[in-house]
Amino acid sequence: MTNLSTSEVVPGSFRDPSGFVFLREGTLYRQVNNGYRDNYDHLMACGLYEHLVAAGLLIPHEVATLPPPLPDVAYKVIRPVSVPFISYPYEWCFSQLKNAALTLLRIQKASLDFGMSLRDCSAYNVQFVDGRPLLIDTLSFEKYREGQPWVAYRQFCQHFLAPLALMSYRDIRLSRLLSLFIDGVPLDLTSSLLPPRTRVSFSLLSHIHLHARSQRHFADRTEGVGRRKMGRLSLIGVIESLESATKKLTWQPQGTEWAEYYENTSYSREAFEHKKRLVAELLDRIAPETVWDLGANTGVFSRLAAARGIPTVSLDIDPAAVERNYLESISNGETNLLPLVFDLTNPSPAIGWENEERMSLVERGPADTVMALALLHHLAISNNVPFERVAGFLSRICKNLIIEFVPKSDPQVQRMLATREDIFTEYSQAAFERDFSRHFAIVEPLPIGDSGRVLYRMRVNGP
Repeated sequence: MTNLSTSEVVPGSFRDPSGFVFLREGTLYRQVNNGYRDNYDHLMACGLYEHLVAAGLLIPHEVATLPPPLPDVAYKVIRPVSVPFISYPYEWCFSQLKNAALTLLRIQKASLDFGMSLRDCSAYNVQFVDGRPLLIDTLSFEKYREGQPWVAYRQFCQHFLAPLALMSYRDIRLSRLLSLFIDGVPLDLTSSLLPPRTRVSFSLLSHIHLHARSQRHFADRTEGVGRRKMGRLSLIGVIESLESATKKLTWQPQGTEWAEYYENTSYSREAFEHKKRLVAELLDRIAPETVWDLGANTGVFSRLAAARGIPTVSLDIDPAAVERNYLESISNGETNLLPLVFDLTNPSPAIGWENEERMSLVERGPADTVMALALLHHLAISNNVPFERVAGFLSRICKNLIIEFVPKSDPQVQRMLATREDIFTEYSQAAFERDFSRHFAIVEPLPIGDSGRVLYRMRVNGP
């Protein structure tokens, strides 16, 4: 007998036989199945759950009393704390992926102290909450058995060490491989892409290159590295080696076009400060519950929202700008800001089984308010996206819009047109207002100082 008719199973959780996540009346729950009973009880009784929650490493939950969707196999239903915004590893900057990796290794070391071990090291089990990485999969733990190798070792290497090494040694843009390989970057591919000098590093040699070779060697055999006995001290040695390897991987955010954008703006400091005041005033008038800042660069304007206690997602295409944004948020202890690497002209799609395991940006919305500051001219001129198409997309992901129109006479636009023919006859303020009015009500236009730029507050048409 099932009760699925009143529940909506979250597609991204169907692979785990221990339980699944579901929605009921807008609230997120998780069914724990009978097959996970012993591990769940041990997690709650041994002290590991309390230790990890107190350390800010594991999402808290409470036991719920509602009927389970699949009562025939159910043990308990739990209600975890809600995550404000779901992000994915291929949207994280270098330091976000690195900190998520170190968080899981810290959890694994702590788990061994309580007689448990992580059986799952998927990067998708980590979310950024209050500015820090948090394990959201309560069912990732199992009782530790002496001599048992770490079953999540390969997964950790593929989800974390491999992409971090590629980003560090080859190209930061290789993080996008995580969106192509949903279970992590294959180690043989990683080994072939890494430069020869990485073989001098003992940790990368053993965890990437030799690990890839052993996978090939044991691919068609029933016995393999994963079946060999491993004592507790050896397991701790592996964890510490992975931790050392991860910490040594670095990337310096420099040399990209937009990382130093605010040091090279095309309008005066006075106009820039006036723009900040106007955005702050609009945020106060709208009083949004959530904000997405599109084309956020290093997050100067995102912080105007975050400082008001508004959960703010700060999206930008430039990995160096996002890296700087994230490192600043860590340094400042900011809890309402989530920087992400995001290409609006090719946004994260719905991927995985039946294109449902990982959500598109549109599926994760709408946000209460979207800010699109100094963005429209890049979409319209650099990427040939007509105003009407931009307006249509924005109307799907927000209720309120704060958008900046930059005239063709602006030095920034003129630089963009210097190397191409000006075919943009429809690029004008009148055309902008006309096309956006099809999707939004224009509440108020606000000129920005003497810059020629105009800030608009808009509201989506309809009820």
